[in-house]
Amino acid sequence: MKKLIIVNGTMGVGKSTVCSSLLEKLHPSVYLDGDWCWNMNPFVVSEENKAMVIGNITYLLKSYLQNSGYEYIIFCWVIHQEVIFKQILEPLKVFDFETYKISLTCSESALKNRLQQDVERGLREPDIVGRSSQRLALYNTMDTLKVDVSTITAEQAAKEICAIIK
Repeated sequence: MKKLIIVNGTMGVGKSTVCSSLLEKLHPSVYLDGDWCWNMNPFVVSEENKAMVIGNITYLLKSYLQNSGYEYIIFCWVIHQEVIFKQILEPLKVFDFETYKISLTCSESALKNRLQQDVERGLREPDIVGRSSQRLALYNTMDTLKVDVSTITAEQAAKEICAIIK
């Protein structure tokens, strides 16, 4: 049976890096980062754009679920509210698959350290530190399995996730 692995967490917690590692470990697999569906200039958060992004994500996930060549579908995105899970999963109900919802969590100090390094390398804007820290606690109450990445590498986190889903 196909497995949809949804990895969520606040900005900078390591979702993309962990999922890239999962892609290498799980065969046959495909990986979608929800941020790719928001890659627009200018970046505008509007109801129209939100609906478009959810539509694009569900379209791609449906395509992956229909494709006989993939057993593991890896999807990551911020997903800070349960309603977003519902918006994504509801259109997929017609398919037969197992869902694994996994939140990457970490300490506030670990998060700030990671984000500050990204800011110093020019990968993120300075305001990301406060915005991401504010959302950190939201993931503790979500109906997901938790993987604390405060003191482990992305590779180690991916191994933990593989142990959960196999």
